[in-house]
Amino acid sequence: MKTIAISGSPRENVGKRDAKELRYEGKVPAVLYGGTSQQHLAVVIADLRDVIYTPEANFVEIEVNGAKTKAIVKDTQFHPLTDVLMHIDFLQLFDDKEIVMEIPVKLTGTSPGVKMGGKMVQKLRKLRVKALPASMPQTVEVSISTLEVGGLVRVRDIKGEGYVITNTPEDTIVSVGMSRALKQAETEAAKGKK
Repeated sequence: MKTIAISGSPRENVGKRDAKELRYEGKVPAVLYGGTSQQHLAVVIADLRDVIYTPEANFVEIEVNGAKTKAIVKDTQFHPLTDVLMHIDFLQLFDDKEIVMEIPVKLTGTSPGVKMGGKMVQKLRKLRVKALPASMPQTVEVSISTLEVGGLVRVRDIKGEGYVITNTPEDTIVSVGMSRALKQAETEAAKGKK
């Protein structure tokens, strides 16, 4: 899993006025939890761009006063009108503790159903994956090379090495349906046979 390094500074004062001043300086109030105690931080907004505004799943290495801690983004809060990042929560990683992350789905192969004129519909773009940090995949690969028209791939069809997908097993990840052009062609072919 890709790791992005950011630096933070400890926050002495925790409150609305302090948080407002931090945001005015271009920083975001943050909390790192999961260890022995919560750690209140201030992180520069520009450093978080690669962490938050990306479709990829990443680990984060936070450096505070020379001490480095590996973590994941657990929660973000945005301003309802301006969409500016207001607060971020990090969860500290431990090699022996399983974590749950939203991991992007990567479709591989070419569907024969799409080649015939079918329409591919991807219902799930991310899956909830539970694993130890060392086993967490960058993406969950889903092969569509056997998908015919009317075929689908469900969560239960995906078997991962070292990780478990926690979505509902019956959820459809991707399917190939009949396109309008293909339906029309089949209807005209049926009329021609009569």
